[in-house]
Amino acid sequence: MSILDTYRQRYVDERPYEAPSALWLRRIRGGLIPIVLVAGVLLMLTQGMNVLYLLGAIWLAILVAYPDHGFLIFYSIITIYPVSRVVTVSLRPTQTLLSSSLAIIPENASLENYTNLFTEQNFTLWIWNSALITIVVSIIGVIVAATSAYAFSRWRFPGRSPALLILLSTQMIPAGMLLIPIFIIVSRLGLQNNLLGLALAYITTAIPLSIWILRGYYDTIPYDLEEAAMVDGANRLEAFYRIVLPLSTPALAVIFLFNFLNAWSEYQVANVILKADEIRTWPLGLNDFVGNFQTQWGLYAAASVLITIPVVALFLYSSKYLISGLTLGSVKG
Repeated sequence: MSILDTYRQRYVDERPYEAPSALWLRRIRGGLIPIVLVAGVLLMLTQGMNVLYLLGAIWLAILVAYPDHGFLIFYSIITIYPVSRVVTVSLRPTQTLLSSSLAIIPENASLENYTNLFTEQNFTLWIWNSALITIVVSIIGVIVAATSAYAFSRWRFPGRSPALLILLSTQMIPAGMLLIPIFIIVSRLGLQNNLLGLALAYITTAIPLSIWILRGYYDTIPYDLEEAAMVDGANRLEAFYRIVLPLSTPALAVIFLFNFLNAWSEYQVANVILKADEIRTWPLGLNDFVGNFQTQWGLYAAASVLITIPVVALFLYSSKYLISGLTLGSVKG
């Protein structure tokens, strides 16, 4: 079947099972799409080969044929455009940094800012410190939250309900109010200006929400599955490890992602605890690019592009778990 036959079948041919209104709407769409595309080509040819006219015509044709897809494309462009400007600034040479051009790929684009990050700045050290803290916080946070939430879900013990309320109330306290208590505790433990102290601060603030999400998810897993495993000879720990944890993979992925994002991009607590240059994380390091009289926007933009890569990669990998993990974890509470 040729492209023309496919087009005619989709937009022009009558379909007996369609209502008359839907049939006429299909015909109108089928007639408007080529008109819109031809108009876009003519505008592009007559207005100095401006590709924006053609892109606008293509979007308008999609909007006519598929309104939902057209609006999604429109909002996606609105969302992506600011990110594209950051990429543009990172590619601009120093002398053209304040250019008002709207081109995504600037004139005389160069990787000078990216090179300077690794040769003239301690960017690699900042990323290593952030990655080390983030991985430790994410893994330990998931382990502690998984076992604690299992206890709250499966056992009824004195103080269970007040403990859950206390965990929930900790999420209602603004983060700024926790800076002084965290600083005092870390100082008394002798962990100030230490990556371990920062990791402990992140873990204690991430665990309450993780317990609530996992506890709701565990409540949806039938207890009969664990009983069947224990009848077959497994003990409680084996039933938890072999039955509950595999079924909780979506919720565990959500918890890991939340902990990862909080530890990866946190600034306030790190600024209070860490002072030495050799143990600073990337949010503290990027703050050096912002001065009182001058801001190194090229380096700042280049670093911003690079630090988003791990987050985007993690989101793409764990996207299949996010919807099911969030919805099933909120069925019971």
